[in-house]
Amino acid sequence: MAAKDTPGTHTAGKITDWVKPGDTSGEFKRQQSSFRNWISREPGAKFPPEKGRYHLYVSYACPWATRTLIARKLKGLDDVISFSSVHWHLGSKGWRFPTPEDTDSEGENVIPDPVPGHEGFTHLRDIYFQANPSYEGRFTVPVLYDKKTQTIVNNESSEILRMFGTEFNDLIDEKYRGVDFYPENLRAQIDETHEWQYDKINNGVYKSGFATTQEAYERNVVALFEALDRAEAHLKQTASEGPYWFGQTLTEVDIRLFVTIIRFDPVYVQHFKCNLKDIRSGYPALHAWMRHLYWTVPAFRDTTNFLHIKNHYTRSHTQINPLSITPLGPVPDILPLGDEVAAAGGKA
Repeated sequence: MAAKDTPGTHTAGKITDWVKPGDTSGEFKRQQSSFRNWISREPGAKFPPEKGRYHLYVSYACPWATRTLIARKLKGLDDVISFSSVHWHLGSKGWRFPTPEDTDSEGENVIPDPVPGHEGFTHLRDIYFQANPSYEGRFTVPVLYDKKTQTIVNNESSEILRMFGTEFNDLIDEKYRGVDFYPENLRAQIDETHEWQYDKINNGVYKSGFATTQEAYERNVVALFEALDRAEAHLKQTASEGPYWFGQTLTEVDIRLFVTIIRFDPVYVQHFKCNLKDIRSGYPALHAWMRHLYWTVPAFRDTTNFLHIKNHYTRSHTQINPLSITPLGPVPDILPLGDEVAAAGGKA
């Protein structure tokens, strides 16, 4: 999907070969992002912040991409940076743009490529080849695109998230300028948290689900749940201080962890075999934290599209689910605030 944060290279096999053919380790190894330029307020910057200049391509299915969509909304960038979403299906040519005939891909701005000059573009790969005709990596989301120079600025989600947090402050309403995902006094703690959560949780679900040996699966799924236990213990300890990872301050950690946890019960439990526990009955503090973000902070709820999430994983990953059957549960996709599953709530 995306970022430093991105699976293998398509030159080593098919796009849908998540583990390189012939790799006897069975380990999923994520590809490094290829486009790493920055939008910057510094004088003379190659990519300065300008209203209407940049377009964000995302997939609602992809956790890495929706990080950036959440940040865009939290920072009030709706009128500054346009966005659109690809269709949920990832096929042999990668992500494709929806067509007017698609009736199974509802959501805000799930549309054909809207950028002027891209009228013939049918797949996200067309954007990559426009930026680099000899590109050989995966065609991942998110993509931050510069309409002025017709190239990709950046496809690393963590860097796009950080750019959105600071570089457009001169162009947004005053009430959004104080929204700081990476405050100075918490930076060391944020960086330390990212390090273990990215490896063990954000990427851990993929390392478990895409593993092609029992040994690789077991090693990674055990590490995943040890990290979830660590997250649960932290949130239990800080719950009295506020609803966010760092109490009263919403940071990058909340954004980056949420996109994985919101997908956990609907997809990762069954599809990626991450089933030692689920969130709703096994992790009460994580469950409360996730639901607070979803139900009380519109940027999280408005960028979560369960139709895209469930259809993408179960119908695109045919090496895991060859018949592309999408499970109906869990029902509901996310529980209302205050509700618990019968076992967790102590009901008969």
